[in-house]
Amino acid sequence: MAEKVLMKGNEALAEAAISAGCRHFFGYPITPQTEISAYMAKHMPKAGGTYLQAESELAAINMVYGAACAGVRAMTSSSSPGISLKSEGISYLAACDLPCLIVNVQRGGPGLGGIQPSQSDYWQATKAAGHGDFFLLVLAPASVQEMIDDVFLAYELSEKYRIPAMILSDGMLGQMMEPVILKKPKAEKSFSADSWATNGHEGKRAHHIINSLYLQADTLEKLNNKRFKRYEVVIHNEQRAEKFLTDDADLIIAAYGAAARIAKTAVIEARAKGYKVGLLRPITLWPFPKEAFVQAAKTAKAFLSVELNMGQMVDDVKLAISCQRPVHFFGRAGGAIPTPAQVFAQVERILGGAEK
Repeated sequence: MAEKVLMKGNEALAEAAISAGCRHFFGYPITPQTEISAYMAKHMPKAGGTYLQAESELAAINMVYGAACAGVRAMTSSSSPGISLKSEGISYLAACDLPCLIVNVQRGGPGLGGIQPSQSDYWQATKAAGHGDFFLLVLAPASVQEMIDDVFLAYELSEKYRIPAMILSDGMLGQMMEPVILKKPKAEKSFSADSWATNGHEGKRAHHIINSLYLQADTLEKLNNKRFKRYEVVIHNEQRAEKFLTDDADLIIAAYGAAARIAKTAVIEARAKGYKVGLLRPITLWPFPKEAFVQAAKTAKAFLSVELNMGQMVDDVKLAISCQRPVHFFGRAGGAIPTPAQVFAQVERILGGAEK
């Protein structure tokens, strides 16, 4: 059995990226993700890779763009306002169908906000990561071990579908320490000379050109249609969710990331007091695990979306089940973190008059 080691979330994620074959990291310091950059600065050169602290977030994402064009595994990380600054470059990456990894260790917002944990970037990650028609693959870990596992999965899916991937973490997961099992290192990933990458060819093939500027509307529309057909394949194949005590649940709590950890404790408390409550945790935020919610709605009487924001995922829960069941919301914002007791109080409020 593999030995477990105690690691902080941010550092475990960075180590996982190196083990996954990432050799090109471009970042800029901002709390609460700074440990990722610090870890990369220390360990990436030892792995024969490149660590570069860019002059700005804009520069960092464009460096990722350049490295991704060459077909190597590249990564950047930041926290909420830093991701906003990267949004233009993220749109370029999506437009050029480039695989890469973007990490957002969320903080409270809007604006500079605060450095406490938050989930207020859900809309940004899943619906408005940049201008234009596109999606990112978005993974939401709920433990330090999942932060490791999701790095490997993010690169795998990003390269399979040629879609930029984002890991949506937060200040709680990034700063907490848990025992984890590290994955075995993989060789540095690169694409062959005859692939799509602009990685040199010694005159043996035609030039590969990667571009996001198309001045003819018909040409750009065809490219967008082709990309959205690929998105449909992703939606069909890559929905992921964890179910916890949902089979007989009258009320299902929907929560992801750090909020799901709190919600699971509330579910256990509710069960101990006779309430039929379960947890449905989205692991992929895009594609949203609609099918899991459709199945849950066949037996559940209601849903409760628990989030560290003012209510962002709750709309996707409603859409997933076509509003066939009541969907309630409970959240704390600005970095405030709800307690399991507060979540359980919402359970009692919703099921108070129901038979236990």
